Amino acid sequence: SAMIVRFLTKRFIGDYEPNTGNLYSRLVHLDGDHVAVQIQDTPGCIQMQEDCVQVLDSLSRCVKWAEGFLLVYSITDYSSYQSVRPLYQHIRKVHPDARIPIIIVGNKADLLHARQVQAKEGPQLANELGSLFLEISTSDDSQGVCDVFHYLCKEVSKLQHAGSTDRRRSSIIPRPKSPNMQDLKRRFKQALSSKVK
Repeated sequence: SAMIVRFLTKRFIGDYEPNTGNLYSRLVHLDGDHVAVQIQDTPGCIQMQEDCVQVLDSLSRCVKWAEGFLLVYSITDYSSYQSVRPLYQHIRKVHPDARIPIIIVGNKADLLHARQVQAKEGPQLANELGSLFLEISTSDDSQGVCDVFHYLCKEVSKLQHAGSTDRRRSSIIPRPKSPNMQDLKRRFKQALSSKVK
């Protein structure tokens, strides 16, 4: 959630409602072209719990239409790191095509003093799963966040150009409707006003 806000607004907010399921649209400047991108903040925690079936069902709906994925964990929260593998496996189950890009991102690299996930563990997992790995700090490095999203967009674009003779998936799988930026602005204002109080 914080990464999406950082990417869309270049601002960092520490207080936010994570995994809201919101969908945002953005024009991204990519290799001289403007590309329309939709980013969905999806529920990310796959754990054995009572509502696990409901979470997986919700996640599957999000995963079906997507053409690229960022699996983000916090280096200060080992359980978030442990959820990466089942999320990856779930995505591959929904999308058996191994070409769909999945990037694993270790976030909060500025909090090295609170690190629970060792520096070598992220790259090892990514290598094992055949994914790219990046470690960033959303709070300290706006450019790093932009680089992650731009890299994913480039990988998706390559895949689309490679399969341009194929029938477009977007005509088969409906994408969810995207709210305008008003919701993001409202959430940002709420976060600011709660800090002032």
